[in-house]
Formats: sequence, structure tokens, C-alpha cells
Amino acid sequence: MALVLNDRVKETSITTGTGAVTFGGAVTGFDTFSTGVGNSNTTYYAIVNRTVDEWEVGLGTLAGDSSTMARTTVLTNSDGNTSAITLSAGTKDIFCTMPASKTMDMALTTAGDTLYASAANTPARLAVGTALYTLQTNSGGTLPEWAASPQSLMTATGDILYASGANTLAKLAKGSDTEVLTLASGVPSWAAAATGDITSVVAGTGLSGGATSGAATLNIDTTGVSAGSYTNTDLTVDAQGQITAASSGTAGVTAGFSIAMSIAL
Repeated sequence: MALVLNDRVKETSITTGTGAVTFGGAVTGFDTFSTGVGNSNTTYYAIVNRTVDEWEVGLGTLAGDSSTMARTTVLTNSDGNTSAITLSAGTKDIFCTMPASKTMDMALTTAGDTLYASAANTPARLAVGTALYTLQTNSGGTLPEWAASPQSLMTATGDILYASGANTLAKLAKGSDTEVLTLASGVPSWAAAATGDITSVVAGTGLSGGATSGAATLNIDTTGVSAGSYTNTDLTVDAQGQITAASSGTAGVTAGFSIAMSIAL
């Protein structure tokens, strides 16, 4: 089965009611539906009653021998709806046509519209999307749709992009100065920076300074020892290893000198 449109295909019919129409033969100068459309194929048709204001436009499906045509989908009619009209007695003309609603000019009604096939041989319109949105297929992979793009979400300096769900973009607005990025219920969020667990710095023996908040400074206590160079030094060292006293001493008698004196005597 295929959708077939052809020029100068026109037959008559005396069918009444809402069912399939039976073809009565080609109008002079025109082809039959069997010739122009073909067995079992579909086509767009118009039915017009020659004697009363009665007409219908739709998609029809030819029988296997093209003797009849089912009125598969009614697009418009003289009753103002999409149901098959009840055909009255009298001769009707049935011919191939291109419905206005199926043309691109009629489907694309607004600047930026996108034309796509909602089904086989069925043009449809996707209205223009929101600014900076991107075109993608839906979750079923069957139809196009508009979706938020990174550019459409990140509207301010410092914004962060993350996934709020599978294949779902979301924006985290920038936080305040000194805040840190953390997780809350599995998604990123801003939070105040955590403080350390040191509550005070206490100066121990030989030290001075310390603090209970802010920056802490420790100084080594002075010991009264003057900076300088010492010879034959006498040193005093406290339990913390600090030199608390230092002085220069006198040179003692060396062992070699003592031995030499003994020999001489």
C-alpha cells in the first residue's frame, strides 16, 4: 500500500450512505482510479454531489481490484466536521485532490515553524520553540520536540549546569562568596564552608602568644642569652632544650703538653 496522487483522475458514483463508494467509470477525458492510483493504494479524494450541496475531502483506500474506495479518513466536509457524510441519491464526481491542510503553505502558519511527518504521508507542524532551545527527538525516538539547551538555562554569570534526572539538564544559580559546593539529596547545592575543630591555640612552656579565634601566633620566649660567638663555652640547657646560659671559658692544659713537661723534668 502506498500513497499515490495523480493528475486527471476522476470517476462518477451513485453510491449513497456513509460507506465505501463504488466507482461508476471515468469521466470523459480523465483516468480511472484503477489506472491513476492503483489497487490497494491510498489517495486523497474529493466527492461532490452534482445536484445538492454535498461534498467531502479525505484520504481513501482502494480495494484490491480498485472497484471501490473506503473513506478511511475524512478531513473536511459540507457538514463542517470530520465524519463521513451521508451521501444522497444522485450522481457524484470523485477525483484526486491535494487537501489544503496537507500542503506546507497551510501547515506552516508561523515564522519558525518546523514541518515533520507525524505519521506516514502525514505532514505536521512543530511550532517554533523558546529562545535558545534545541531540537531533539522525544523519549520514544518518534517525533521531534524542543528541549532546553545549556545556553537557555545558563542565564547569569556563575551558573552551573547539572543533571537533575536522567537526560535532564538543570541550572544551579551561583552561590554567595565563600560558600562551597556540596550535595543535598543527591543534587549539587551551595552551603556555608565548614569550620575546623581547633577551638584555641595555647602557648606551652618556653612559648608565648596563642589565640582562641582567627590567626594564632606563637613566639619563643627569650632566655637572656645574648646572641654572639663563644669560645670554650660553658652552656646551661633547660628541659625544653633551650640554652638558658652561655659564657666563654679559659683554655685548659692539653694532654700532649702535660706529657712533654713530664719528660723535660
